[in-house]
Order: sequence, then structure tokens, then C-alpha cells
Amino acid sequence: MKRIGFLSFGHWTDHPSSATRSAADVLTQSIELAEAVEDLGADGAYFRVHHFARQLASPFPLLAAVGARTRRIEIGTGVIDMRYENPAYLTEDAGAADLISGGRLQLGISRGSPEQVVEGYRHFGHDPAAGESDADMARRHTARFLELLAGEGFAEPSPRPMFPNPPGLLRLEPHSPGLRERIWWGAGSRATAEWTAAQGMNLMSSTLLTEDTGVPFHALQAEQIQRFRDAWEAAGHTRRPRVSVSRSIFPITDDRDRAYFGAETGSSDQVGIIDGGRARFGKTYAGEIDEIVDALAGDTAVAAADTLLLTVPNQLGVDYNAHVVENVVTHVAPALGWR
Repeated sequence: MKRIGFLSFGHWTDHPSSATRSAADVLTQSIELAEAVEDLGADGAYFRVHHFARQLASPFPLLAAVGARTRRIEIGTGVIDMRYENPAYLTEDAGAADLISGGRLQLGISRGSPEQVVEGYRHFGHDPAAGESDADMARRHTARFLELLAGEGFAEPSPRPMFPNPPGLLRLEPHSPGLRERIWWGAGSRATAEWTAAQGMNLMSSTLLTEDTGVPFHALQAEQIQRFRDAWEAAGHTRRPRVSVSRSIFPITDDRDRAYFGAETGSSDQVGIIDGGRARFGKTYAGEIDEIVDALAGDTAVAAADTLLLTVPNQLGVDYNAHVVENVVTHVAPALGWR
């Protein structure tokens, strides 16, 4: 494990117990938390993307703001739903955010999670082609996005342009060299991880797998990671890929921790149904510091990944979430080989 960051779902609720009662609260506090974790020595700030929900949605204004207010940490998403995306516009937004941050963007994309509304992508003007599923459409959008990121010219310039053009076909601007190698796919199964490797994308795996073989979550996820790396080697890619996993980790060091997460100390994997199929959910790691260190030492997927994303309860506010991250990077992560 080389890097540790946080992953925020960006919830807001107009309720007295919530520190984020509006979208404005979430956006400003997300920037403040990114600044805080950079000061703490952590490595990344990542944000979920959900449409039609009281959560973070369009990520690029936030990513650009975080990139402008920080200097070192990676900034990213986990994940952008490609069913909703115009690949050309996404290329321009991603290029701009990456350049503002100085090349620190780590962009997680995927087919997306179950939606808040029925076929929400249609409201964004995207319809699957004849005989195509919404997942097929997401992969088609992704293929075009990856092509555009390469920066090759493809558009015929106007004979009467408003501004002078360079010679040859034109590409989308701004182009950010190297961004293509910092695209991640959120894979929920072993087969999708193999497909991800074939496309030359990094692997992002969360606390949910959309399959269940009866083994513990971390063992199934470790198998997913190994299959990804085997497929990467078989595809003949020359660079070394990256792999991230997400975990909910809450060291109990004071009364606040105990009040919020004391009931999670006996957490275990859960099996449920998503989109009609069995899925396995990873457990929450909550307890005394030595207990968490011992438990995570046996997590084979965390050991196999190079990046650990800590899911944070953003509605508890910046100070508390910075406290959680500080506890992990100060007391837990060094014992697992970080730094």
C-alpha cells in the first residue's frame, strides 16, 4: 500500500444533525477536507458522482477547485457514470481539471451504480443503440473517450476559421498529456476487472462486488485484483497499472468515535441482491487501533492494492473526517507498510 486517500459520497440533508445541509455546504467542505488531508500527509481526495440525488454530481468544478487549492495530493472520482457522459465534453472538462492541478487527476469512470430514477441517462440525451444495453452504451462512450484522450487530430478545420488553426486535423482542447494513463475503471466483478486490463485502464474496486462465491469479501477482491494483473500482462501493456480498494475504517480513540461507530465493532461481510444478482459487501473496520491493525493485516486485497481509499461520513463535518483520516494515517497505516 503506497497511497491513502479519502472517498466522499457528498451527501447533504437539511437536518439539524447534519453538518452538510445543502449542496453549497458539501462543495465547500469537500474543498476544505482535501486541504486538511493534504496537511495531514495523506495522498488523495476522491469524490463519488451520483445524478438525481442529494449528493455530488458534476465533478469537474469541484475537482478544479480542489486542484487549485492543493499542491500535492491526487484528485479523482470514484466513479463517473459513463451512461450519462458525452465523451467529447468529458475530454475537455477532464483535460482542463488535470492542467489546473498540474497533472494530479486520477479519473475513475464506470458503467455506474443503480440509479435514483428510471433510465436517468435518457434525460441527459443518451439512448442505447438498437440491440445495445445501457452497460454496452457506457462502454461505447468509454471507448470514444479513451480515443479522444490520446490527443490525435480528427476534425476537419473550417476553411474560414474565427482564429488561425495549426496545420492538419484538429483535436479537442485543452489536451493534457499523460491523462490517458490515469483513467480508472470501477469494476464490480472479476470478469469486468479482466476487461478493464484489456482496455489499459487502472482498476478501482470498492466495498461491493456484484458476485459472491462464498469466500470472504477481501479474498474475492484479491482474486479480482490478481485476475486484473494477469490480464494486464497478457494484453502486453508496457506500463505498470495501479489498483485501488475502498474501505470503511474507523479507529475508536475518543467518545465521538465510540458514539458514532462503537456499534460497528462486530461488523462482518454482508450478502444481498443488486439488480437481481447476489452481491457481497465488505465489512466496516471499527475498533481499538491494535484491533484494526490486526484485522487489516489479514485483508489480502488491501495488501495487494497500491492505493487505499477511506470512505468518509461527510455529513459529520470536516473536523471529524480529518480526525478519522489522521487516526488512520498516524496510527494504522504505518503498521501496514504505508510510507
